[in-house]
Amino acid sequence: MEKAAVGILMLETNFPRPPGDIGNGSTWDFPVQMRKVGGASAQKVVQEDPRALLDAFVQVGREMIADGCSGLTTSCGFLSLMQEELKDALGVPFASSSLMQIPTIEAMLPSSQDVGVLTISKESLRAEHLQAAGARGDIAIEGLPRDGSFATAIFDDLPDMDFAACQAEMNTIAQRLVTQHRSVGAIVLECTNMAPYAAQVARISRRPVYSVVSFLNWFQAGMNPLHY
Repeated sequence: MEKAAVGILMLETNFPRPPGDIGNGSTWDFPVQMRKVGGASAQKVVQEDPRALLDAFVQVGREMIADGCSGLTTSCGFLSLMQEELKDALGVPFASSSLMQIPTIEAMLPSSQDVGVLTISKESLRAEHLQAAGARGDIAIEGLPRDGSFATAIFDDLPDMDFAACQAEMNTIAQRLVTQHRSVGAIVLECTNMAPYAAQVARISRRPVYSVVSFLNWFQAGMNPLHY
């Protein structure tokens, strides 16, 4: 079996991960290695300061490199806050967050258009997270309701999710984003658990949608270029 070039530093969670989610092996057309970081709950990473977990992420990351991973990523977009520290501590290409796609996408859009972001928590996603990912701090953002099906399942780490309800919530905030911010020409999904809903978000918003899946497919293509 081909060795996994990409290692995914996973949050310590148990909620369902359907196809398209970063933690579902069927999402990827290439081998990945996944390993949980002890104590890294969604609550601590999104609603608190994830930098308190830096040492734990470094330890697990180094273990994955020793096991053959030549590039690492994470399972939460809010971990952009540790991009600089982790890439330097680990010494390999490190992609902390799907938000890192924003500068490249904006470089491709007409000058009259911008990127908009959909996130699990609009209240928690600050300019600091965006700037740590190399993006502007004033990007248009819409977030899921904290008491909705999606956020409740993630933050409360529930064993079940209502995927139809989650899709409906995603469609609603996508429509709100492009209605309230007419300059949005493309959408980035901050949350790695949003990727299963990307196709419908693109249909509803009539905008290209970029997720952790688009990001890691690009990332892995550099780790293991195709042979022709």
